[in-house]
Amino acid sequence: MNVRALGLRAGVVAKDPVAGRLDSEEGSPELPSGRLRRRWMWLAVAVGPGLMVMLADTDAGSVVTAAQSGARFGYRLVPLEVLLIPILYLVMELTVRLGLTTGKGHAELIKARFGRGWAVFSVSILLVTSVGALVTEFAGIAGVGSIVGLPPQMTVPGAALVLLLVVVSGSYRRVELIGIGFGLFELAFLVAAVRAHPDPGALVGSLGMGQPLGNSAYLALVAANVGAVVMPWMIFYQQAAILDKGITVRDLRFARLNTAIGAVVTQVIMIAVLVATGASLFHRHSGSLNTVAQISTALTSSLGAAGGRLAFSMGVAGAALVAALVVSLGAAWAFAEVAGKPRSLNRKFRQEPLFYGVFTGAVGLSAVLVLTSGSLVGLAIAVEVLNALLLPIVLIFLIVLAWTALPGPYRLRLWEKGVLLVVTTAVVVMGATLAATSI
Repeated sequence: MNVRALGLRAGVVAKDPVAGRLDSEEGSPELPSGRLRRRWMWLAVAVGPGLMVMLADTDAGSVVTAAQSGARFGYRLVPLEVLLIPILYLVMELTVRLGLTTGKGHAELIKARFGRGWAVFSVSILLVTSVGALVTEFAGIAGVGSIVGLPPQMTVPGAALVLLLVVVSGSYRRVELIGIGFGLFELAFLVAAVRAHPDPGALVGSLGMGQPLGNSAYLALVAANVGAVVMPWMIFYQQAAILDKGITVRDLRFARLNTAIGAVVTQVIMIAVLVATGASLFHRHSGSLNTVAQISTALTSSLGAAGGRLAFSMGVAGAALVAALVVSLGAAWAFAEVAGKPRSLNRKFRQEPLFYGVFTGAVGLSAVLVLTSGSLVGLAIAVEVLNALLLPIVLIFLIVLAWTALPGPYRLRLWEKGVLLVVTTAVVVMGATLAATSI
């Protein structure tokens, strides 16, 4: 069953093929009603696209960024991580609002509003950043394997095969549950933070601590953390996923709550990584922390050999797997949207060869790049810089769509427009700073 059919069966009336879909007052006999419906939706709050995409946000690259932040500057960047929670929510809530009120995925909506050329351009950016992100995830998995003595030639193809089996053999609901299951392994970072025995006074004091704004290394890490909070593939994934799940505009408040919970969870995990390395390594470690193996080794003295390796191995492996699912599915959905082809995890490979073909191709290409690259660290840095440079373009598309495509009751308020402009400007500045520092 396609998304439009689900929308009509839920009582959603199309006011305009582009402008959006609004509720009718009547329910539908095919959906749960009353108490049963409320119970189902509260379950969707706990297990939904918003939580999955946010768990994917704390991917392998973000973990390395947070670890570097703590090791080099202690708790100084904790306030920034807290400040990024509402910013992350605001951006991702817009994708939910656009998807539910228009009944279209992000690429499909760009095509409808601005034409096929702009849609192809936006998806081209997405595909480049998606392959780059997948390379980072597989590099993280290779790093986890090296901690336990497994070569990349074993761990990377194994991870790719797991991803293919999860997607090809499942339904949307099954893929989402498995993806969130992978992501919950990131809670191991909270264990690492507790085992590091941080000083509560110093942690609270970080909120009022002066910031070394004249330090170029510090500014580079600020830029990296801002660039890591919203990835281009997150926007495309969430807008398509809420439709494939069959959520409608009537469920907007539940979808918003799911997104808010996810925004808090992902930043708490980032803070946990930062606190673990800040408590353990600040003023004690002067070496490089560019890989998962290096972080694990550096934490051995404070967390213990078994504790440090287990916590970071579990956390990074879970983060990399859920991120790889989100990245590759977001690319597949967007590509199929522009091509006007069927796209749903609720159908089999033979019914939607393009959708599953793009997913398989992205996973396979990224795995090959990791296995043939001479420097995974250099590759990860290049991906980070590329993401920082391309994200502003994606955000501009999102803002323009929010200003033009949202129907009356769901349009942006004045303060939302102001905040979005400030956030986009900050992302552009931070991206330029990160690119200049890295290059």
